Amino acid sequence: MLLETLKTLLSVYGPTGNETQVAEAVKKIVAGKVDNAKVDVMGNLIIEKKGQEGGKKIMFSAHMDHIGMVVTAIEKDGFLRVTNVGGLGTKMTDTRHVVFQNGVHGVAVCQPTKDAPSMASMFVDIGAEDQEDAEKRVSVGDVCVFANDTVMLGENRVAAPAMDDRCACALLAELLIQVQNPLNTIVAVFSTQEEVGMRGAKPAAYAVNPDIGIGLDVTGWGDTPEVKYPDIKLGKGAGIKFMDRSMISTPWVRDALISVAEKNKIPYQREVLPYGGTDGAAMQQTRGGIPACTISIPCRYVHSACEVIDMRDMNSALDIMKAFVNTQL
Repeated sequence: MLLETLKTLLSVYGPTGNETQVAEAVKKIVAGKVDNAKVDVMGNLIIEKKGQEGGKKIMFSAHMDHIGMVVTAIEKDGFLRVTNVGGLGTKMTDTRHVVFQNGVHGVAVCQPTKDAPSMASMFVDIGAEDQEDAEKRVSVGDVCVFANDTVMLGENRVAAPAMDDRCACALLAELLIQVQNPLNTIVAVFSTQEEVGMRGAKPAAYAVNPDIGIGLDVTGWGDTPEVKYPDIKLGKGAGIKFMDRSMISTPWVRDALISVAEKNKIPYQREVLPYGGTDGAAMQQTRGGIPACTISIPCRYVHSACEVIDMRDMNSALDIMKAFVNTQL
Protein backbone atom coordinates (compact mmCIF):
# COMPACT_ATOMS: atom_id res chain seq x y z
CA MET A 1 0.00 0.00 0.00
CA LEU A 2 1.46 3.33 -1.09
CA LEU A 3 0.75 5.22 2.15
CA GLU A 4 2.32 2.51 4.31
CA THR A 5 5.38 2.35 2.07
CA LEU A 6 5.67 6.13 2.33
CA LYS A 7 5.46 6.07 6.14
CA THR A 8 8.10 3.34 6.31
CA LEU A 9 10.59 5.26 4.20
CA LEU A 10 9.94 8.57 5.95
CA SER A 11 10.95 6.99 9.25
CA VAL A 12 14.44 5.96 8.11
CA TYR A 13 17.57 8.02 8.86
CA GLY A 14 19.35 8.91 5.64
CA PRO A 15 21.05 12.30 5.22
CA THR A 16 23.04 13.21 2.13
CA GLY A 17 26.07 10.94 1.92
CA ASN A 18 24.70 8.38 4.40
CA GLU A 19 21.76 6.75 2.61
CA THR A 20 22.56 3.12 3.42
CA GLN A 21 19.63 2.54 5.76
CA VAL A 22 17.18 3.86 3.18
CA ALA A 23 18.57 1.50 0.55
CA GLU A 24 18.21 -1.43 2.93
CA ALA A 25 14.60 -0.47 3.68
CA VAL A 26 13.77 -0.29 -0.04
CA LYS A 27 15.36 -3.71 -0.67
CA LYS A 28 13.14 -5.24 2.02
CA ILE A 29 10.01 -3.64 0.56
CA VAL A 30 10.60 -4.95 -2.99
CA ALA A 31 12.15 -8.30 -2.07
CA GLY A 32 10.93 -11.08 -4.37
CA LYS A 33 9.31 -8.65 -6.81
CA VAL A 34 12.33 -7.68 -8.95
CA ASP A 35 14.88 -9.37 -11.18
CA ASN A 36 18.09 -7.99 -9.69
CA ALA A 37 19.44 -5.33 -7.36
CA LYS A 38 22.87 -3.90 -6.65
CA VAL A 39 24.52 -0.99 -4.87
CA ASP A 40 27.19 0.93 -6.78
CA VAL A 41 30.27 2.81 -5.57
CA MET A 42 28.27 5.98 -4.91
CA GLY A 43 25.75 4.07 -2.79
CA ASN A 44 22.98 4.21 -5.40
CA LEU A 45 20.56 1.30 -5.19
CA ILE A 46 19.91 0.12 -8.76
CA ILE A 47 17.04 -2.34 -9.26
CA GLU A 48 15.90 -3.89 -12.53
CA LYS A 49 12.55 -5.29 -13.55
CA LYS A 50 12.89 -6.76 -17.02
CA GLY A 51 10.45 -5.90 -19.77
CA GLN A 52 9.46 -7.68 -22.93
CA GLU A 53 11.64 -8.20 -25.98
CA GLY A 54 11.77 -5.08 -28.11
CA GLY A 55 10.84 -2.75 -25.27
CA LYS A 56 12.80 0.30 -24.18
CA LYS A 57 14.94 0.65 -21.06
CA ILE A 58 13.45 3.34 -18.83
CA MET A 59 15.45 4.63 -15.89
CA PHE A 60 13.47 6.19 -13.06
CA SER A 61 15.52 8.04 -10.45
CA ALA A 62 14.34 9.10 -6.99
CA HIS A 63 16.86 10.35 -4.46
CA MET A 64 17.14 8.82 -1.01
CA ASP A 65 19.02 11.62 0.73
CA HIS A 66 17.57 14.09 3.17
CA ILE A 67 18.99 17.55 3.96
CA GLY A 68 20.79 17.79 7.29
CA MET A 69 23.52 19.46 9.34
CA VAL A 70 27.03 18.20 9.98
CA VAL A 71 28.92 18.88 13.21
CA THR A 72 31.94 21.09 12.53
CA ALA A 73 33.09 21.69 16.11
CA ILE A 74 32.14 21.01 19.72
CA GLU A 75 32.42 24.01 22.04
CA LYS A 76 33.67 23.99 25.64
CA ASP A 77 30.15 24.40 26.99
CA GLY A 78 28.92 21.37 25.00
CA PHE A 79 27.08 23.08 22.16
CA LEU A 80 27.61 21.73 18.64
CA ARG A 81 28.58 24.03 15.83
CA VAL A 82 27.10 22.85 12.53
CA THR A 83 26.83 23.66 8.86
CA ASN A 84 24.26 22.58 6.32
CA VAL A 85 24.46 19.54 4.05
CA GLY A 86 22.09 20.51 1.25
CA GLY A 87 19.73 23.47 0.95
CA LEU A 88 18.95 24.25 4.56
CA GLY A 89 18.44 27.79 5.90
CA THR A 90 18.21 29.32 9.35
CA LYS A 91 14.52 30.30 9.12
CA MET A 92 13.33 26.73 8.59
CA THR A 93 15.80 25.30 11.12
CA ASP A 94 15.59 27.54 14.19
CA THR A 95 14.40 25.68 17.32
CA ARG A 96 13.67 22.47 15.40
CA HIS A 97 13.99 18.98 16.85
CA VAL A 98 16.88 17.07 15.25
CA VAL A 99 18.29 13.58 15.64
CA PHE A 100 21.62 11.86 14.91
CA GLN A 101 22.14 8.38 13.50
CA ASN A 102 22.94 6.97 16.95
CA GLY A 103 19.65 8.25 18.37
CA VAL A 104 20.99 11.36 20.13
CA HIS A 105 18.37 14.10 20.04
CA GLY A 106 18.90 17.84 20.00
CA VAL A 107 17.45 21.24 19.25
CA ALA A 108 18.85 23.35 16.42
CA VAL A 109 19.03 27.02 17.40
CA CYS A 110 20.02 30.23 15.64
CA GLN A 111 21.91 32.45 18.09
CA PRO A 112 21.06 36.17 18.33
CA THR A 113 23.13 38.22 15.90
CA LYS A 114 23.31 41.83 14.74
CA ASP A 115 23.83 40.72 11.16
CA ALA A 116 21.54 38.67 8.95
CA PRO A 117 21.52 35.12 10.36
CA SER A 118 23.49 32.46 8.52
CA MET A 119 24.49 28.86 9.16
CA ALA A 120 27.50 30.24 11.03
CA SER A 121 24.96 31.37 13.63
CA MET A 122 23.48 27.89 14.10
CA PHE A 123 24.25 25.48 16.92
CA VAL A 124 22.69 22.28 18.21
CA ASP A 125 21.87 21.80 21.88
CA ILE A 126 21.97 18.12 22.89
CA GLY A 127 21.70 18.88 26.60
CA ALA A 128 25.40 18.31 27.26
CA GLU A 129 26.98 19.63 30.45
CA ASP A 130 30.26 20.48 28.70
CA GLN A 131 32.53 19.49 25.80
CA GLU A 132 33.58 16.22 27.41
CA ASP A 133 29.97 15.21 27.96
CA ALA A 134 29.03 16.13 24.36
CA GLU A 135 31.95 14.18 22.91
CA LYS A 136 30.69 11.02 24.58
CA ARG A 137 27.57 11.24 22.40
CA VAL A 138 28.51 13.04 19.19
CA SER A 139 31.66 13.53 17.11
CA VAL A 140 32.77 16.08 14.54
CA GLY A 141 31.49 14.85 11.17
CA ASP A 142 28.25 13.36 12.53
CA VAL A 143 25.12 14.50 10.71
CA CYS A 144 21.72 15.30 12.21
CA VAL A 145 18.39 15.60 10.39
CA PHE A 146 14.95 16.87 11.31
CA ALA A 147 13.43 14.24 13.60
CA ASN A 148 10.67 12.19 12.01
CA ASP A 149 7.17 13.42 12.82
CA THR A 150 4.80 12.06 10.20
CA VAL A 151 1.19 13.22 10.58
CA MET A 152 -1.96 13.15 8.48
CA LEU A 153 -3.54 16.53 7.71
CA GLY A 154 -7.14 15.75 6.95
CA GLU A 155 -8.02 12.77 4.77
CA ASN A 156 -5.48 13.11 1.96
CA ARG A 157 -2.47 15.13 3.07
CA VAL A 158 0.66 14.05 4.87
CA ALA A 159 3.25 16.22 6.62
CA ALA A 160 6.76 15.06 7.46
CA PRO A 161 10.42 15.92 7.15
CA ALA A 162 12.24 13.97 4.40
CA MET A 163 9.17 14.06 2.15
CA ASP A 164 11.74 15.37 -0.33
CA ASP A 165 12.37 12.83 -1.73
CA ARG A 166 11.13 9.77 0.16
CA CYS A 167 7.69 10.28 -1.36
CA ALA A 168 9.26 9.59 -4.78
CA CYS A 169 11.19 6.62 -3.37
CA ALA A 170 7.86 5.22 -2.18
CA LEU A 171 6.38 5.72 -5.66
CA LEU A 172 9.27 3.91 -7.28
CA ALA A 173 9.13 1.01 -4.81
CA GLU A 174 5.40 0.63 -5.42
CA LEU A 175 5.93 0.69 -9.19
CA LEU A 176 8.30 -2.26 -8.85
CA ILE A 177 5.81 -4.13 -6.66
CA GLN A 178 2.64 -3.45 -8.63
CA VAL A 179 3.75 -3.80 -12.27
CA GLN A 180 3.98 -7.35 -13.59
CA ASN A 181 5.72 -8.24 -16.87
CA PRO A 182 6.02 -4.63 -18.13
CA LEU A 183 6.36 -3.87 -21.81
CA ASN A 184 9.47 -1.75 -21.15
CA THR A 185 12.32 -2.63 -18.81
CA ILE A 186 12.27 -0.64 -15.58
CA VAL A 187 15.59 0.37 -14.06
CA ALA A 188 14.78 1.93 -10.70
CA VAL A 189 17.60 4.04 -9.28
CA PHE A 190 17.33 5.14 -5.67
CA SER A 191 20.04 7.75 -5.87
CA THR A 192 22.41 9.38 -3.41
CA GLN A 193 23.64 12.94 -2.83
CA GLU A 194 21.04 14.69 -4.97
CA GLU A 195 20.78 17.56 -2.50
CA VAL A 196 24.40 18.57 -3.13
CA GLY A 197 24.36 18.45 -6.92
CA MET A 198 22.77 15.23 -8.18
CA ARG A 199 26.07 13.43 -7.59
CA GLY A 200 24.64 9.91 -7.40
CA ALA A 201 22.35 9.96 -10.43
CA LYS A 202 25.12 11.06 -12.81
CA PRO A 203 27.32 7.94 -12.56
CA ALA A 204 24.23 5.72 -12.23
CA ALA A 205 22.80 7.04 -15.49
CA TYR A 206 26.17 6.62 -17.19
CA ALA A 207 26.31 2.98 -16.10
CA VAL A 208 22.67 2.16 -16.88
CA ASN A 209 22.68 4.03 -20.23
CA PRO A 210 18.88 3.99 -20.56
CA ASP A 211 16.81 4.84 -23.61
CA ILE A 212 14.66 7.23 -21.55
CA GLY A 213 15.18 8.88 -18.16
CA ILE A 214 12.42 9.94 -15.77
CA GLY A 215 13.28 11.89 -12.64
CA LEU A 216 10.94 11.62 -9.66
CA ASP A 217 10.96 14.48 -7.17
CA VAL A 218 8.90 17.08 -5.36
CA THR A 219 8.17 20.52 -6.77
CA GLY A 220 7.06 23.88 -5.42
CA TRP A 221 3.54 25.00 -4.58
CA GLY A 222 1.30 27.95 -5.37
CA ASP A 223 -1.81 27.44 -3.28
CA THR A 224 -1.20 29.03 0.14
CA PRO A 225 -1.78 32.65 1.28
CA GLU A 226 0.41 35.06 -0.69
CA VAL A 227 2.09 32.18 -2.56
CA LYS A 228 0.49 31.78 -5.97
CA TYR A 229 3.42 30.74 -8.15
CA PRO A 230 4.46 28.33 -9.50
CA ASP A 231 0.98 27.45 -10.74
CA ILE A 232 0.91 24.13 -8.90
CA LYS A 233 -1.77 23.04 -6.44
CA LEU A 234 -1.94 20.12 -4.04
CA GLY A 235 -4.54 17.50 -4.91
CA LYS A 236 -4.79 18.37 -8.61
CA GLY A 237 -2.46 15.67 -9.91
CA ALA A 238 1.24 15.05 -10.40
CA GLY A 239 3.30 17.64 -12.22
CA ILE A 240 4.83 16.85 -15.60
CA LYS A 241 7.87 19.09 -15.85
CA PHE A 242 8.43 21.47 -18.74
CA MET A 243 11.51 23.05 -17.18
CA ASP A 244 13.30 24.09 -14.02
CA ARG A 245 16.67 25.72 -13.39
CA SER A 246 18.53 22.48 -14.15
CA MET A 247 16.77 21.21 -17.28
CA ILE A 248 14.35 21.74 -20.13
CA SER A 249 12.54 18.45 -20.51
CA THR A 250 12.98 16.55 -23.76
CA PRO A 251 9.79 17.54 -25.63
CA TRP A 252 8.83 14.10 -26.95
CA VAL A 253 9.27 12.45 -23.54
CA ARG A 254 7.25 15.19 -21.86
CA ASP A 255 4.53 14.91 -24.49
CA ALA A 256 4.48 11.10 -24.19
CA LEU A 257 3.83 11.41 -20.44
CA ILE A 258 1.06 13.94 -21.07
CA SER A 259 -0.48 11.68 -23.72
CA VAL A 260 -0.45 8.73 -21.31
CA ALA A 261 -2.13 10.81 -18.61
CA GLU A 262 -4.81 12.16 -20.93
CA LYS A 263 -5.50 8.81 -22.60
CA ASN A 264 -6.02 7.16 -19.22
CA LYS A 265 -7.89 10.16 -17.73
CA ILE A 266 -5.25 10.59 -15.02
CA PRO A 267 -5.16 14.10 -13.51
CA TYR A 268 -1.88 15.97 -14.03
CA GLN A 269 -0.48 19.49 -13.98
CA ARG A 270 1.92 21.24 -16.37
CA GLU A 271 4.92 22.24 -14.27
CA VAL A 272 7.23 25.18 -14.91
CA LEU A 273 9.54 25.74 -11.94
CA PRO A 274 11.74 28.88 -11.88
CA TYR A 275 14.25 27.29 -9.51
CA GLY A 276 15.48 23.90 -8.32
CA GLY A 277 16.73 20.80 -10.09
CA THR A 278 16.21 17.03 -10.18
CA ASP A 279 17.88 13.79 -11.21
CA GLY A 280 16.16 14.24 -14.56
CA ALA A 281 18.85 16.78 -15.44
CA ALA A 282 21.63 14.39 -14.42
CA MET A 283 20.26 11.76 -16.80
CA GLN A 284 19.67 14.23 -19.62
CA GLN A 285 23.32 15.38 -19.51
CA THR A 286 24.89 11.90 -19.35
CA ARG A 287 26.93 10.37 -22.19
CA GLY A 288 25.73 11.88 -25.46
CA GLY A 289 22.48 12.96 -23.85
CA ILE A 290 19.52 10.86 -22.70
CA PRO A 291 15.92 11.90 -23.48
CA ALA A 292 14.51 12.85 -20.08
CA CYS A 293 11.66 14.43 -18.15
CA THR A 294 10.57 14.60 -14.51
CA ILE A 295 7.33 13.64 -12.79
CA SER A 296 6.83 15.88 -9.76
CA ILE A 297 4.84 15.72 -6.53
CA PRO A 298 3.50 19.12 -5.42
CA CYS A 299 4.93 19.80 -1.97
CA ARG A 300 4.35 22.69 0.40
CA TYR A 301 7.14 24.05 2.63
CA VAL A 302 9.95 22.21 0.82
CA HIS A 303 13.20 21.80 2.81
CA SER A 304 11.45 22.28 6.13
CA ALA A 305 10.57 19.98 9.02
CA CYS A 306 6.95 19.82 7.82
CA GLU A 307 6.87 19.17 4.09
CA VAL A 308 3.26 18.55 2.98
CA ILE A 309 2.03 16.45 0.07
CA ASP A 310 -1.35 15.11 -1.07
CA MET A 311 -1.85 11.37 -1.57
CA ARG A 312 -4.10 12.05 -4.57
CA ASP A 313 -1.05 13.47 -6.35
CA MET A 314 0.94 10.41 -5.34
CA ASN A 315 -1.70 8.12 -6.84
CA SER A 316 -1.77 10.24 -9.98
CA ALA A 317 2.01 9.92 -10.37
CA LEU A 318 1.95 6.18 -9.79
CA ASP A 319 -0.84 5.69 -12.35
CA ILE A 320 1.10 7.70 -14.95
CA MET A 321 4.26 5.67 -14.27
CA LYS A 322 2.42 2.35 -14.52
CA ALA A 323 0.82 3.32 -17.81
CA PHE A 324 4.07 4.75 -19.21
CA VAL A 325 6.09 1.56 -18.68
CA ASN A 326 3.41 -0.33 -20.61
CA THR A 327 3.32 2.10 -23.55
CA GLN A 328 4.99 1.47 -26.88
CA LEU A 329 7.62 4.20 -27.06
